[in-house]
Amino acid sequence: MSVTDHPTTSTSWTPGADQDQHHGPTPLTRVRLALLDDHEVLLDSLSSWIGQHALDFDVVLSATTWLQLVHSPAFPTELVFIDFQLKEAVSIEARVRTCRAAGAKVIVLSSMDTDEARERALAAGAAEFLTKSVPMAQVMDAARRVMGMASDGAHPHPWRPLPVGAAPQTRPKLSHGEEEAFKLYVSGFSTTEVAAHMNVQYETAKTYLRRVREKYAKVGRPASKKADLIRRAAEDGFLE
Repeated sequence: MSVTDHPTTSTSWTPGADQDQHHGPTPLTRVRLALLDDHEVLLDSLSSWIGQHALDFDVVLSATTWLQLVHSPAFPTELVFIDFQLKEAVSIEARVRTCRAAGAKVIVLSSMDTDEARERALAAGAAEFLTKSVPMAQVMDAARRVMGMASDGAHPHPWRPLPVGAAPQTRPKLSHGEEEAFKLYVSGFSTTEVAAHMNVQYETAKTYLRRVREKYAKVGRPASKKADLIRRAAEDGFLE
């Protein structure tokens, strides 16, 4: 991605190169930002540029894998930059909907500027779809627009996923219906939408989700809140 100090000019950037220092007071309020990209050099470049030139944002999490992102104690953040293409077999729809369900807004960055990619990202709930050829100053301007439009004082859910490397826990045995409803729900669908996708009555979908919560509670893994359910899904591989 091009990196520049000027919104209208795209310039090349070399990792480790000297850059102009930001002048002016540090904003009192900073947006907590997470980055997900499986190219470590680009990830470091993004984090470094934002740290020097966008002091109204605080990069609190940089992840190279999907599970690294959702398992981090820093997740959810207020905003997440997600690479459209990852080596992992997790769809862009699942990634965007999970972040949105956890309380984070999403901007999708992609090296592919196709109508299909754009439509998939936006339909899943992404606030913006930007190509990696866009100068970084414009990317951050887009991020400010996204956060400015939603500045209603809302805060992310206090979700603290299981740290990477922690001991595995007992996984409850779910029926086919319970598992399907579970996966849809943690992907960002409402109970009504889950029922529609499964072609069942609303009360049936509600019962499936209630049973999922009960089964997790019985094995000592609370899932009474949606954020807890998303955490359970990440831990047990339902988001992969």
